[in-house]
Amino acid sequence: MRKAIEFLFNGERRQLADFDPNMTVLRYIREVERAMGSKEGCAEGDCGACTAVVAERHDGALHYRAVNSCIQLLGTLDGKALLTVESLKDNEQLHRAQEAMVAEHGSQCGFCTPGFVMSIFAGMQEEIQPNRQAIDELLAGNLCRCTGYTPIINAAKAALESGADDRWAARGYELLQKLEELASNEGARVGAEGDQFVIPHSLSELADYLVEHPEAALVAGGTDLGVHITKNHKKYESLVYLGCVPELKRIDVSPQGVRLGAAVTYDAAREPLSQLSSSIGRLIARIGAVQVRNLGTIGGNIGNGSPIGDMPPALIAAGAQLTLRRGAQTRTIALEDYFISYGKQDLKPGEFIESIWIPRPAASAVLKVYKISKRIEQDISAVCGAFHFGFDRVAGQPTIAQARICFGGMAGTPLRALACEQFLVGRAFTEDTVAKAREILESTYKPLSDARASAAYRNRIAGNLLYKYFLECQTSAELSVVAAHA
Repeated sequence: MRKAIEFLFNGERRQLADFDPNMTVLRYIREVERAMGSKEGCAEGDCGACTAVVAERHDGALHYRAVNSCIQLLGTLDGKALLTVESLKDNEQLHRAQEAMVAEHGSQCGFCTPGFVMSIFAGMQEEIQPNRQAIDELLAGNLCRCTGYTPIINAAKAALESGADDRWAARGYELLQKLEELASNEGARVGAEGDQFVIPHSLSELADYLVEHPEAALVAGGTDLGVHITKNHKKYESLVYLGCVPELKRIDVSPQGVRLGAAVTYDAAREPLSQLSSSIGRLIARIGAVQVRNLGTIGGNIGNGSPIGDMPPALIAAGAQLTLRRGAQTRTIALEDYFISYGKQDLKPGEFIESIWIPRPAASAVLKVYKISKRIEQDISAVCGAFHFGFDRVAGQPTIAQARICFGGMAGTPLRALACEQFLVGRAFTEDTVAKAREILESTYKPLSDARASAAYRNRIAGNLLYKYFLECQTSAELSVVAAHA
């Protein structure tokens, strides 16, 4: 394995053979490169003041992603190009994203401005459409206390409307050439034994290392682990990065369903999962913001075992399964069985999540998921409820043939409402049935009261969401479509 990582910093090659595995990209930018445009505001991936752009090769072209550099780990840059606001100016000419911010008076105190500029720059490179919905999503991960956002939104619209970024084309081509020169199929292990950052490049390398070092911490996007470093001051002696293992980034779509490698990001998974369920696609749009979805992974959201992770309830309702691997041995379990109790998962020492299988809902089924939080963007769920009912048609009446209901935020783990499910199966899908099922559901869980919601609120909202599911099915064309297949 290589003994150093290599990446590009604002177009210049960097090789690092000795660094703290816990060092964040933001710390490197400011403390090593002394580039001061990127700021630390929240140190947890919420405010966007630290936003930088990471460029990677993909299918012969560059793919640009805005990221929260405050929680991304330095070692994850291996083989990539890191761009900060200092790189945008061409001699004395500002980039069009910067020019638009000046022209629209999008900056006041200036603290957040570089982060906004980098988000807009990434949007331009990825050819985001200049409509309000796309702009709101593009900028949701950047906060400003001064402007009221209108001039920044206007700046983003002007920059995105300006069309292909011809000024950057030559520089982008140069970046691509340099990244091709950096490309390596060999993994890396940087640092001394017991204090190292390991980057396997194959599934077997990863599996073998974890058998020998079961105490090592796994990092994919780092959107959770990075916060433990920046907020809890946790120090990891051995970190294993999953983002260079091709099998873990693989997406397989078939008529039967979708298989996601454990290191597939939210951004990459959004479209294939939307094809399974538009409701899951809308849920992903509300997880963090662009910067978080560009780094955070579906496997990581499952692996950390959080009772308020948004993806597990939806995937459990869908009937998802995990493939776990230790060494050369694999086993498959239902996703719901992975969560044993708060802080405890069904994972043996040296074992890791290899992939997630999500079956395609039947034509006679309706799957919906609802996230309840105080804000639309960038907020943690108070409750996340998922409902997946299969229907028959009996005497012209929709009847529930199968039911899967799962909630997050209601217990120490994501948990199915089995008693409610059993009551529903075989009954007509009527308001009376749903009213009785609500009573069962609202007494199923014993949630905690905390800053996000009281226990009473959580129980009431669980019942309300079941009723919401019923009303949406009644007032949409979904049950008509189901009737044709039942």
